[in-house]
Amino acid sequence: MVRIGQEVPDFKMQAYHEDEIKEIKLSDFRGKWVVVVFYPADFTFVCPTELEDVAKLYPKFQEAGAEVISVSTDTAFVHKAWHDTSDAIGQVKYYMGADPSGNVSRLFGVLIEDEGLALRGSFIIDPDGVLKTSETHDLGIGRSATEALRKLQAAKFVRENGDQVCPANWTPGSDTLKPGLDLVGKI
Repeated sequence: MVRIGQEVPDFKMQAYHEDEIKEIKLSDFRGKWVVVVFYPADFTFVCPTELEDVAKLYPKFQEAGAEVISVSTDTAFVHKAWHDTSDAIGQVKYYMGADPSGNVSRLFGVLIEDEGLALRGSFIIDPDGVLKTSETHDLGIGRSATEALRKLQAAKFVRENGDQVCPANWTPGSDTLKPGLDLVGKI
């Protein structure tokens, strides 16, 4: 299982994107931030609310230099059927990754082995392929795309301003912190 600060292995999967089913690899996105959003299954109740929430903010993720990949253990053909029949999912313009083998879900530690479903997991990978954030929720707890975007913006800020860090609830334009040697041992 990949952990924070580790390079994410170059996984590959089929994905539904722009009315096509294609094979994608993580390395296809090298040089960009990647936000991976795992969810349990297509044609469910909480999942479309989350994916629609991400879809509404997708242009802002792109402005921040990121690509979004949602992932479930459904096939890319099921993703297409859901996209074609759901008003909420019809708004999705980002990649909808298919992980029927569970290999990618297992890599990120979100696969529920005995059910063949993924937990709700959100992961942010930097342009070098290193995992920067990890968040996992129980199946019944939906996530906030606004918070995922905020985390992406914070990770990007820290990368670009290595001498500064982002405090709780930081948003772009807010004050940051400059850790000093006088803080060593006081954390």
